[in-house]
Amino acid sequence: MAVEGGMKCVKYLVFIFNFLFWICGIALIALGIYVQIQLNNSIIIKNASSSGAPIVIIAVGVIIFLISFFGCCGAAKENYCMVTTFAVLMVLIFLVEIAAAIAGYVLRDKVRVAFEDTFIDSMKKYNTTKDVTDAVNSLQQEFHCCGGNSSSDWAKYGPYANSSVVPDSCCRTPSVGCGKNASNIYTEGCVEEIASSIKKNVAIVAGVALGIAFFEILGIIFACCLMKGIRSGYEVM
Repeated sequence: MAVEGGMKCVKYLVFIFNFLFWICGIALIALGIYVQIQLNNSIIIKNASSSGAPIVIIAVGVIIFLISFFGCCGAAKENYCMVTTFAVLMVLIFLVEIAAAIAGYVLRDKVRVAFEDTFIDSMKKYNTTKDVTDAVNSLQQEFHCCGGNSSSDWAKYGPYANSSVVPDSCCRTPSVGCGKNASNIYTEGCVEEIASSIKKNVAIVAGVALGIAFFEILGIIFACCLMKGIRSGYEVM
């Protein structure tokens, strides 16, 4: 009876875990969408290395969302094959997340380079299309910055090349024609400001990732315990 009670407890823990795991899947999807929106709003990103991370996060979230339902069914029906498949998929997801984290760390410098290259390209195309103009203006106003590495970049690229004038969005107090007044503009480059903003959010992303990883490890342990109980022929109902 003691073993039966223990297996009942494990069964319910697997069920509860999958509910929490289902919530984690939603959290990952939301996190991935948020990161992707932030990247797209900051700069017109077309570089695969910089936009791939949020896509991976969203994909893993969707998979976790679906697998959690699969795990609930396996625990409720006490089906050895379903619980085993669930445990194997959990291990694979955990390994993919570790690989993604390592890739993100290795490619962290490439993301900054992608921001810099894309922003400079947008400076060169400034005033050619409304989308590019609005994107650059929005970025400079939001992050209180001017140019790629500094405000002097505008003297090298785009319609303001070879002049001391910068877009009005560079101004501390925006107004028509304020870009002609050097004392009223931000001198910090947008690339560094964006990099600093990303670093501030890394702790939040890392915390969410560690929390999800903790639940995944618990799920694998509980699933293995339930598999052992089912295989041994114990009654867990």
